[in-house]
Amino acid sequence: MTSYYFKALASDGRLRTGTVTAETDKRVATELRRQGLTPIFVGLEEKKGLEFKLPSFARGRRSDVLFFTQELSTLLNATVPLDRALAITGELTERESFQFIVHDVLRVLKGGKSLADSLATHPEYFGELYVNMVRAGEASGSLAVIFDRLGEFERTRDELRNYIISSLVYPALLTLVGCTSIFILLKFVVPRFASVFEDSRVPMPLPTKIMMEASHFVESWGLLIIGGLFLLALLHQAWIRTARGRLRWDSFRLKIPLLGIALRKAETARFARAMGTLVAASVPLVQCITISRAILNNRRMARSLESVAQGVKRGEGIAGPLKRAGEFPPLAGHLLSVGEETGRIDTMFVRMAEIYEVETKNAIKRFTSLFEPLLILVMGIIVGALVLSLMLAITSVNDVVM
Repeated sequence: MTSYYFKALASDGRLRTGTVTAETDKRVATELRRQGLTPIFVGLEEKKGLEFKLPSFARGRRSDVLFFTQELSTLLNATVPLDRALAITGELTERESFQFIVHDVLRVLKGGKSLADSLATHPEYFGELYVNMVRAGEASGSLAVIFDRLGEFERTRDELRNYIISSLVYPALLTLVGCTSIFILLKFVVPRFASVFEDSRVPMPLPTKIMMEASHFVESWGLLIIGGLFLLALLHQAWIRTARGRLRWDSFRLKIPLLGIALRKAETARFARAMGTLVAASVPLVQCITISRAILNNRRMARSLESVAQGVKRGEGIAGPLKRAGEFPPLAGHLLSVGEETGRIDTMFVRMAEIYEVETKNAIKRFTSLFEPLLILVMGIIVGALVLSLMLAITSVNDVVM
């Protein structure tokens, strides 16, 4: 049996805390519901009298917004009044910076503004999609349902983003370690052997000569090359901040073998998830496209949605213009055609998001499964060539001595 710490909401809207001894956290949650309480958090009891804090989902604004959305969804579904739900969420928020944001939203709400307008005062946390979803929920009187959908949207978007980042960390680290190892060998290790070979005045094999020349080049220009690469990276960042530079860079990224396919599918999943969330909230279709376009990371694919919006305005539906845009996978257009025929375009957008989230993960797996062994092979060949060049030189010296 284990002692679990819990935070739960009573029927009067008050927050209750305490500890319960049970076999699992699920048993604790079941017991709390039996007592008429709505569990908010159940976890292991903190030792040594320290104040217990809810674990943060991760660092950054996305994690704060996800926590905020999920907590409000839980509280509103428990029929807690909106102002009290915001106050409780602010109390449960661990990060002080975001706690201030929640309290400020509550202050603006009590000043007479709607929740959507209150959230809009902090656009760095709550984007256009989020605010419009909340506005639609207030208009229809279904805020709890809207926050359920927003919670699912934020969760799936965060999961996909974290999966992509975690999958690409190892190849990036492998590349960095390999390049650093080769640089150290050429700049520090090879020059020590070079002096021995030069003093012996023995004709060196061609591979050894090439290695020596590469070592001399790195020794003379290595730091300058590193500085140049750093400067080039800064210039590249400045270039992609311009509209023209970002468009060209995003177009180039879509053409990278394997990785470009994964990026296109990830953007399709992001677009479909946003559209499914907005359409289900009865937001006008053209406005849905405009909002969804703003959350896409790839400017080329976002730009193609301009013609899609124009097609919708002309009464052509969304499937046809999306196919003609040519930037989204063909299956996306066919799925939307079926959605228009059945009158369930919101469901089809959600289904499309699920399909392309899985496809994105598979594409990333294919990229890393090919890239990692290829990178290891290339680095092995380079290091092996360096070692072989040294061995050839040592062998030639020994032959002369004998």
